[in-house]
Amino acid sequence: MVDDTPPDELVRLWRLPTGPRLGRPAGLDVDRVVRTAVELADRDGLPGATLPKIAERLGVTPMSLYRHIGSKEELFVLMADAATGSPPDLSAPQDDWRTALREWAVALWSVHRRRPWLTQLPISGPPSGPGAIGWMDAGLRALRPTGLDAGAKVGVVMVVSGYVRQADLLAQQLEQGRRTTGLDEAQTNRHYARYMARLVDPERYPDAAELFGSGLFESAPPPSTPDPSRDDFEFGLEVVLDGVAATVARAAAGA
Repeated sequence: MVDDTPPDELVRLWRLPTGPRLGRPAGLDVDRVVRTAVELADRDGLPGATLPKIAERLGVTPMSLYRHIGSKEELFVLMADAATGSPPDLSAPQDDWRTALREWAVALWSVHRRRPWLTQLPISGPPSGPGAIGWMDAGLRALRPTGLDAGAKVGVVMVVSGYVRQADLLAQQLEQGRRTTGLDEAQTNRHYARYMARLVDPERYPDAAELFGSGLFESAPPPSTPDPSRDDFEFGLEVVLDGVAATVARAAAGA
């Protein structure tokens, strides 16, 4: 007989009742621990949300936290689910899967840009919390008109969410690199192109040499949004959505 009783970590993740409690309500619970961890991560980054620092903020001992979370790894899952929150209601028409999926991806990107520490969290398994399942549900709902089967829809959601995560990580690392030089993005690009134009041998790297000699990096258009990385993200997202459209078309042709 298969035991379908949720393990303790899912009980805590979904805040399931664990039976009646006698006496006064506990002063500390999962919600308070996770809320404090998220606040510290928002303020100081992920290194600022260690168990000792959370305990200090709450005025308790680190060991007392283990009454409410099973491990540091479980805390990360709880933090990610709480910090990502619920997806927005998609405003796209129900039959316009591409607009809906784009809106979904941009909303997820915005969450990551507000909380850069999210990308630094390890991925230890498939979506399992109410927040993560909410985002999955919204992504699957955007794909309803496509005619894709369940497996393909899940695959598309994974590809798009993976792109969002990787694009945010790349943007963070590039921003960090620029901070060490004191140059803005346009200056960094110009320096990069000029150095590469001198170093790249046209006979060995003909296409790269043509790129660096084209003046592309000298006259890059100003960003259309306050976040320069948003333009790069949206370009890549359209490429990903083109791939999804090709998958939808193949499925329709096969049907």
